[in-house]
Amino acid sequence: MKVYQHKPHPQIELRKKRAPKPKKVVKEGPVARFNSLLGEKITEGVGTMWCAYAFALIAFISLPEAIHGGTSALISWIAQTFLQLVLLSIIMVGQKVEGAAADTRADDTYKDAEAILYEALEIQKHLQAQDELLQELIDSYQAPAKPGPGA
Repeated sequence: MKVYQHKPHPQIELRKKRAPKPKKVVKEGPVARFNSLLGEKITEGVGTMWCAYAFALIAFISLPEAIHGGTSALISWIAQTFLQLVLLSIIMVGQKVEGAAADTRADDTYKDAEAILYEALEIQKHLQAQDELLQELIDSYQAPAKPGPGA
């Protein structure tokens, strides 16, 4: 008589059949793949501090003209030229750093979940061994006593 029958969670079977998804899944035609690749390369280039420095240099080239144009032109230069050009790249760098940190956390969480699953399966094996031993003890206790040599 079994005291407990382990029933694995359905996700365990699904996980065995399906590996984690790769970083990029591309099911597009050649034009869409080219556009995606081009957009990715441009984003990688613009999302660097070197690009922010280059944009700042370009913005500073037009600064003297903005100063001579008066207050309105100077405010316009700050808002539309300097901030938009330079902050674009800096924000992209920050997003890249935050994204990498999030990827690391997600990877660590996945590895932790795998370790917990492994430990849970080991606990199930341990409990199964204990159940078998307890059942043997119960069976030997319930078995009729064999008569001794002087009976």
